[in-house]
Amino acid sequence: MFDTVIFDLGGVLVDWNPDYVFAPIFQGDAARRQYFYEHVCTHDWNEQQDAGVPLQQATEERVRLFPDWEPEIRAFYGRWEEMLGGPIQGTVDILEQLRQQDRHRLVALTNWSAETFPIALDRYDFLHWFEGILVSGVEKTRKPFPEFFELLFERYAIDPRRAIFIDDNLRNVEAGRALGLTSVRFESSSQLSEELKRLQISAR
Repeated sequence: MFDTVIFDLGGVLVDWNPDYVFAPIFQGDAARRQYFYEHVCTHDWNEQQDAGVPLQQATEERVRLFPDWEPEIRAFYGRWEEMLGGPIQGTVDILEQLRQQDRHRLVALTNWSAETFPIALDRYDFLHWFEGILVSGVEKTRKPFPEFFELLFERYAIDPRRAIFIDDNLRNVEAGRALGLTSVRFESSSQLSEELKRLQISAR
């Protein structure tokens, strides 16, 4: 039934977490750190860069808005590499198994800045196992917008009715379902393995 598996990257195959940088910066002041995430360098703000806004432009604009937070703002992209915690090994193992089985096409759809994605490509060999990766910052759009999914379908001749989509963000999972994808919300590598067994994709 299925011939393609579409992976998200961050939070599914790659551990990325701003806390790796900002927990030490805020030295245990969790309330101040949470304020920073909710009001200064927010998730929505970071997603603008995932959709193509240049990092320097975004940083300077944010510094002008919040001058009292300048060191922390500049750390967000200045120390971005330190937010990479490494591969989520259980999911990498699943990807390797699927690659060895060679029964399904493997592609990726990721919200990621075009400026930082090459760092991940250099660091993680498994990112080269995909037939193709669509990077939001390159395409100037992002999940959950339908046009990003549809671009993937068109570029790689994917029939969404014959594809499985894996993402850790419920918003993106629901967007995939609305476009006809069988979508799995990633919670852990073991949970994903069970879901793939249920869908008769993996015998792991």
